[in-house]
This record gives sequence, C-alpha cells and structure tokens, in this order.
Amino acid sequence: MGEECCSTQLIDGDGAFNVSGIENFIKAMKLGECGLSYAVVSIMGPQSSGKSTLLNHLFRTNFREMDTFKGRSQTTKGIWMAKCVDIEPCTLVMDLEGTDGRERGEDDTAFEKQSALFALAVSDIVLINMWCHDIGREQAANKPLLKTVFQVMMRLFSPRRTTLLFVIRDKTRTPLEYLESVLREDIKKIWDAVPKPEAHKGAPLSVFFNVEVVALSSYEEKEEQFKEQVASLRQLFFHSIAPGGLAGDRRGVVPASGFSFSAQQIWKIIKENKDLDLPAHKVMVATVRCEEIANEKFAYLAADEDWLHLQEAVESGPVPGFGKKLSAILIKCLSEYDMGATYFDASVRTTKRQQLEEKVLNLVHPTYQAMLGHLRSRTLDNFKQSFDRALDRGEGFAMASNDCTQSFMLAFDEGCADAAIELANWDSSKVRDKLRRDIDAHIASVRATKLSDLIAHYEKQLNVALLEPVEALIDAAGDHTWPAIKNLLQRETATAISGLSSSLSGFDLDPKTLDKMLASLSDYARNVVEMKAKEEAGRVLIRMKDRFSTLFSCDSDSMPRVWTGKEDIKAITKTARSASLKLLSVMAAIRLDDKADNIENKLSLALVDSANNGVTNKSITSFDPLASSTWEEVSPTKTLITPVQCKSLWRQFKAETEYSVTQAMAAQEANRRSNNWLPPPWAILAMLVLGFNEFMTLLRNPLYICIIFVAYLLGNALWVQLDITGEFQNGALPGLLSLCTKFLPTVTNLLRKLAEAAQQPPTSDPRRNPALELTSFSNSTNNDSISDASSNVTSSESGVEYSSPSMQRHQGSD
Repeated sequence: MGEECCSTQLIDGDGAFNVSGIENFIKAMKLGECGLSYAVVSIMGPQSSGKSTLLNHLFRTNFREMDTFKGRSQTTKGIWMAKCVDIEPCTLVMDLEGTDGRERGEDDTAFEKQSALFALAVSDIVLINMWCHDIGREQAANKPLLKTVFQVMMRLFSPRRTTLLFVIRDKTRTPLEYLESVLREDIKKIWDAVPKPEAHKGAPLSVFFNVEVVALSSYEEKEEQFKEQVASLRQLFFHSIAPGGLAGDRRGVVPASGFSFSAQQIWKIIKENKDLDLPAHKVMVATVRCEEIANEKFAYLAADEDWLHLQEAVESGPVPGFGKKLSAILIKCLSEYDMGATYFDASVRTTKRQQLEEKVLNLVHPTYQAMLGHLRSRTLDNFKQSFDRALDRGEGFAMASNDCTQSFMLAFDEGCADAAIELANWDSSKVRDKLRRDIDAHIASVRATKLSDLIAHYEKQLNVALLEPVEALIDAAGDHTWPAIKNLLQRETATAISGLSSSLSGFDLDPKTLDKMLASLSDYARNVVEMKAKEEAGRVLIRMKDRFSTLFSCDSDSMPRVWTGKEDIKAITKTARSASLKLLSVMAAIRLDDKADNIENKLSLALVDSANNGVTNKSITSFDPLASSTWEEVSPTKTLITPVQCKSLWRQFKAETEYSVTQAMAAQEANRRSNNWLPPPWAILAMLVLGFNEFMTLLRNPLYICIIFVAYLLGNALWVQLDITGEFQNGALPGLLSLCTKFLPTVTNLLRKLAEAAQQPPTSDPRRNPALELTSFSNSTNNDSISDASSNVTSSESGVEYSSPSMQRHQGSD
C-alpha cells in the first residue's frame, strides 16, 4: 500500500477470492461513488514478459517486478488489482499471473483459462503483452492463449465489445504496419477456427472485439524511448469511457458499488466450471445490489427522526401538512435509492424501486389511515357542534343539516387532499363514506329526538287541554255533553295540528310522512278523550250517587233540604234518579261521531218506566231490552258500559240510594209529629164530655183554680227552662236522657229562687196586684232558670255535655 497507489491481491495462486481485501480496497478508493464512471484494465501474457513493469510505468502502480539479477521466475501469483494514479475516470488495473510458466507445468493450464475468462468478463480493456520476435510463430506468439480467449468469449455472450490491445515489446526495425497486418491475419485465422454457437456462426471478429496494436521499444536497451512511448500510450486511457475511447462501449457495465459482488460471483461461477452468461450475471448483480440498497434505505427510513416525529404526532391528533411532510420524507428515501442504484440494470432497478416503494407505503399506510381517522373524528365532532349551534339559533332542521353536511364534507375533502401522499394513489372514499354515514346517522338521531320532543310537547298540550275539560263536561252530563266534547276535541286538535305542522315545516319531510305524523297526533287526541271517557265510565256509579245526593239533599238554591213535611219526596226522588239515569246514558257509549242512538230511551224504558208500571227486578219479562252485551247503534269499540252492566249498575245504585230516601221520609214524618201538639178533635170532645164533672168542681172551689194556676206557672217555667221542644227534636231517647240530666238541677234552681223571693220584705204599694207579682216572679224565674240552664251546657267535639250547678260552683271555687 503506497501513498499514491493502492493495490491488493484479488485472487491468490490457489484460486481463493480475497473478499475482505477487495472490500477494503473499494472503501479506501471510494469506488462506490463512481457509479458507471470507471474502467477496468487487465493484462495477460507469457510469464516474465514484463507485464508488471509495463503496468507500473503505464499506470504508475506498484506491482512487484521481476528481479533480473535473480533469474527469470514467476513474480505475480494469482491476480492483483491496483488503482491507476492520476487517470480520469477512475481506472482499475489487474495484473494476471503469466502463462506458460514452469511453476504450474505444461498440463496445469486450468488457472490460465480461468483467469483469462475472469479478465474478459470483468475488464473493459485487455492488454496482451507479447514479444516482437515471436510474431509469426505458433507457440511463442501466444496463439494458444488467443485461441483460449476466443473460446472463452463464446461462453460469455457479452453484449458489448471488449478492446484487445496488443502490446508488442522490444520492437525491431520491422515496420509496425507489417507486424500489425501479420498479427491481424493470424488473429483472424484463429477466430475463424474457433467453433461458434449456432447463433454466432459467420459473425466477424469485430462484433466481439475491438483490436488495437501498439509497439514499444526495449525497456532495457532503450529505456528513455520506452518511457516516452509508454507516456504516449498512457494518453489513450484518459477519458477512456467516452464515446470512441478504448472503453467507450458501456453496455452491460456493472456500477462501481456492485463491482466487488459481481467479481465474486463471476469467479465463483468460473471456479464451478459453469457457463458464464454475463447479461444474466448483470441482472443477478443488479438484483442483489438493488435489493441491498433498497433494504438499506428502508432501514434508514424506519429510523428517520422526521418520520418518527411525524408518526408520533399523528397518534395524538391530525397534523397539518401531513401529506407534504410525509411525501418529502418518502421522496428523499426513494431519491437516495435512485442515486445508489442508478447504474444497475434498468429493469431490475425499476422492479426493486417499485418493491421499495411498496414497502415504504406499507410502512406509512397505518399512519395515513390514522390521520384519516383523526380527520373523520374531528370533522364529525365539529359537525355535531356546528349543527347543534345552528339548531339553537332557530335555523330550519333541513337547512341546517344540509348546510353543515356540505360544509364539513368539503372540509374533510380538503383535509384528505392535505393528507394525500404524492407517491400513493390511496383512495379515501371508504373513510369519506363512513363519515357520511356517521353524519347521516347523527342527523337521523337528532331528527328523531327533535320529532319525538315535538310530538311529546303537543301530546302534553293536548292532555292539558282535554283531560280536565272532558272530565268537567262528563261530570255535568247532559244532552249536549258529547257535542261539547266533540267541539272541544276538534278545536284543540286543530290547534295542536296547526302548531305541529308549523314546527315540522323546517324538517323538509315528505308529504306522506308529514300526513302520517299529523294523523297520528289527531288519533292521539281522540284516544285521550276516549281513554278519559273509559276512566270516567269506571267511576260512573260514584258519579250517579253524587248526582242523586246533590239533587235529593239540596234544593234549587243548593241549600240543604229540611224535611218539614211539605216536600214531595217521591217527585224529588224521581227527578234525582232521572238525572242519574241521564248520566248513565251519557257514559254508556262514546259519541264523537254524528251517529244518533236511543240508549237513553232504552234505559228509561227498561229501568224507570218498568218500575213505575210495577215490574220488579225479580220478574223476568218475555222481552228485556237490556239483556244484551252490545248496543244496536253503537260499535263495540265505542261501548263504555254494556246494557247488562247498565242494568247491574242501576240495581246497585237504587239499593245504595234507597236508604237516603227512607231516612228523608222518616225525618219528614218525625217533623210532622213534633209540630202537632193538640190531640185529635175526637179526643178533645171526649175530654169535655167525660171531664164535665171535674170542671164543675173547679168552678165551685176557687182554691183548686189557684193551685192549678200555680202548678201551671211552675210547669211553664220547667218547660221553658228544660227546653223540652228543642230536646226532642234530636229524637225521643236522646231527649229523655237530656231531660233526666237537667231535671233535678232545674227544680233546685227554681226552689232557690222562690225562697229568695219569699224572704224579701213586702212593699207598701197598695196598687200592686198579687197575681201580676206571681206572674212576674214566674217570668223572672223562667229567665233565670233559662240563663242558668244554658250556662250549664258546654260543647265538645263528640257532642253536647252537661254539668250540674254544684259542679260549676265547685269548679269556680277551685
């Protein structure tokens, strides 16, 4: 290894390829950067013919030269390689082991043929070193070597022409033109004698080889002239790869980065004694090297910081400019591949590039899908918020949904365009379709919710507008009850339908759906009335009794009746029952249609008229209009109370109201008796006839009259004090108990008053009438007694309580 020249043994004398040596050589020479701008020169010829010396002077290499003082012997073993100094483009030169050497013997020519085949397969220019005085000879002129070269060439099928540069050493006085013509004639004979494949029979030598001839003076005798001629020859290798140069045919050239691998594979095939197809070998080398480059660039991409940062950013949310950033990363990766694989076979390079592109796209596709997923999620969330705000502002549902859908689908398309990768023709339609389905599903959900809320609102409005008014109308059941309910239903239904229709105008519903919803609301209103009617029909017996009680127990002024004996209980009972029957007939069926019925007449005939005609509940006539489960004019679905149920309810109603009628009649009779104190006329006449003698006795004895008068006064005072009339108004037994309780205190009080009056001194007023004094005493006594007796009465929650005067005095002392 010199300072200016670098050389290495490529193949040793035993045929072993120096892999590590060639790799280090290529790295040291930076051969991989040359691409196709390099040339390979090799030299072959007899042993000790000055090949290494020629190369060292021609290319300024440092191959080992033979020491002439030690005799002629083998100097170069195997194949050596070096880089030419100060020659552009980069030129590699191979120094082959000499042929016809005594070290390998006469029969060991395998390595000669292998090295010759290797040189032809690898080199652009092959120098054939030969002595001038051997031209025209059979063996010394290297004719066997040339024959071997031509036979080997038939195995290569190389697509390019190789330059054979014959270097004639130690030129004599014989003109070069003569020497060249003889040499070319010998070469042509050798070429014609070489067996060729069927495809190349008759092909001239110029198809495969570019033959050039130069002559050099003797290095030992004319060293200066030799060096001048070598310097002139050196100029031919400058820009040798240019068109017209010695290595101008660049077809099938392996790029410099693949030279090491190509050389290894060629030598391996030659060693295995296989046919060497250079075009196929070129494809193989290109395949391996392009694949290595692709794998290397893919690994660089997978570890690229920009890509990793972008991937991490996408995991947390959408990234603005995703497509441009990722496209730049991918283009950079593929551009580096293109630079590394530029000089390899185009078809292989393209295929491997497509494979690399597919791999990198597969690498980034999940991130791209995640980006689209974020875009879809963000667009959907923004759509929901914008849609809700639009509805809150009062925009029509259909207009808001259409505007928001178009706006955010356009925003999603713009996001997809921003995320699109130049190298990939990925279709985002599936994600877009899913977004559209999600938006449509959200719109449908919101529409269903809004419609449900609207319907619920108007149903609630109908409930408020119908339930209580219907209940009030049914409570006041009469001839106009159902027409009033019908008018109420129609009015409220029309109001609700008008409001709902106005609210639904913004939903852009099709006429069929709109009509269906309005009809459903109308049916709901009718159902509310019917359900309320059924509910009230279940309480019809209670309402009948309430109505009977109201009409029977209260007068026309809604004042409670006092049964004085003047009221016609039968007429009142009939009126109250007729009103209750009217309520029953009204509640028997739903009459929202304009169909007439005779339910009231049937009920009146069967329940009222039959009772007035003396037909009892126990008797069964041959025809009972209520012995049925349906009304003739009413549909079973509109029937609230069947005829049989009406009959049963009426029977129960009469049984439960009969007690009130009986009580009223008893109260009337008791009132009548309490107001009639005089005995009957016949009793008065009997008393006059039978008591005549007693009356006459009283007339004859005035003292009896005074006693009777005093007794009358005392009795009158007790009557007033005890309030006998008022006590017996509550009944006979309560009156007797109350009188028994009050009798003794009242008598005691009267005696006390009499005693106090007797102790007063007599007045001297002569005009005073004793009878009047007694009367006034009686009256004052009565007033005091009433006052004292009334003071003894206290009220309690359970009724009236009485207390004696002694108890009052005791309580007062306490």
